[in-house]
Amino acid sequence: MDEKRKELLRGIPKIDEVLGLLEKRGTYEKASHEIVREVCRDVVQKLRDNILTVTDKELPAKLSDEQAADAVQKIIDDLHCCKLRRVVNATGVILHTNLGRAPLCPEALERIVEAGRGYSNLEFDLEKGERGLRYDHVSGLIRRLTGAQDALIVNNNAAAVLLVLNTLAEGREAVVSRGELIEIGGEFRIPDVMAKSRTILREVGTTNRTRLSDYEKAIGPDTGVILKVHTSNYRIVGFTEEADLASLVALGKKNNIPVFDDLGSGCLINLDEYGLEHEPTVREALATDVDVVTFSGDKLLGGPQAGIIVGKKDVIARIKKNPLNRALRIDKFTLAALEATLMHYLVPAKAPAALRPLKALTEPLADVKKRARKLMAKLRRADIAGLTFELKEAPSAAGGGSLPMQNIPSAVVCVRSANMTPARLEAGLRRAPVPVIVRVDEKEILIDLRTVTEAEFVFIADGLKLVAAS
Repeated sequence: MDEKRKELLRGIPKIDEVLGLLEKRGTYEKASHEIVREVCRDVVQKLRDNILTVTDKELPAKLSDEQAADAVQKIIDDLHCCKLRRVVNATGVILHTNLGRAPLCPEALERIVEAGRGYSNLEFDLEKGERGLRYDHVSGLIRRLTGAQDALIVNNNAAAVLLVLNTLAEGREAVVSRGELIEIGGEFRIPDVMAKSRTILREVGTTNRTRLSDYEKAIGPDTGVILKVHTSNYRIVGFTEEADLASLVALGKKNNIPVFDDLGSGCLINLDEYGLEHEPTVREALATDVDVVTFSGDKLLGGPQAGIIVGKKDVIARIKKNPLNRALRIDKFTLAALEATLMHYLVPAKAPAALRPLKALTEPLADVKKRARKLMAKLRRADIAGLTFELKEAPSAAGGGSLPMQNIPSAVVCVRSANMTPARLEAGLRRAPVPVIVRVDEKEILIDLRTVTEAEFVFIADGLKLVAAS
């Protein structure tokens, strides 16, 4: 080891001396002695590792006790900053998985606060004065809205699929079309979920064509369930064929095999009434007399993350008794938000106005343009140096694995800078106190007003001012 490295190692700040400085600064008011000491050790160890491993050109300068204390203080301060933060979704992707999918309606937020403020009757029957079931708070509402005989809620749709498959076909075969072996976000694939459910995958048909006869040939003594998966995040077009759900239900009845329909995005209203592509509703699926249907709570339904299982009473009863159900159950906050969200569907025509994701999907282009003009006027009045603004039309997307073929006409405010690249503009907005997430084009950034409310204009203007001044 050369002398320069030895000298740097000898000059590494002593932990006790750094801790003494931090004590004088009042750092222990922000974190316990144990946490401060651990952070201090990490800072010193990182410095030691750098000295020993980096090249001669990358060797750090000598770090004083004050500088080490500053580094520790910064880490402690950062521990007090919430990492899960509000952002402005200006991408035009309505159900943006990375940005939390469906924003909740005001009523859902109020119910979450109310449920968390004190105790609740989560598992207590107020009429009988005895233990109750948490699912009863929303199962009646779900039954009325979908026509299901019974319902169960778990923490997401992947969990719902796992639980249903494990209950109906553990150690047996699940027959599914090869063209429906989908991959959802985060590289989670239906075959992998099936493997964890301890069911045996039995693929039938081909990627683009699967006939009813393919299912018939696959049925045998080891068949546990017939699975149909709605391809909610992609479409196969052209030379295609698939067996419809009603035909599969008839086949299942003939062979005394349950049929399971994974709808995925979970739509409760007819979107084609608003000029969008048809998305099968939960009620439509259940009308085929299918045994069980699963769908998400935080996609087209517009509520909190949840996996909703609906179907025949005897089938749901079996699923409820599965020990996995307890591991996958939802908490009081999800129940509270889901109940408030579902209430808006009691009058289906009113749901799009009350639920932000549905409003963004169905809002007329003229209204989006009107909001875009208001934003552009506000930004021009702000007189932000070096920035120019232009209104254009561009397509938005449903996102969240929903309506994959649907381009939704939208209005965007294009922002150009005379002094910085679009990438630098985007990065600056992303680091604003309230981050603004935008689309980046070749020469400009795009702020899509289909996913931006008027109340969020202030965050966009403030963000752009900060970026322009940097």
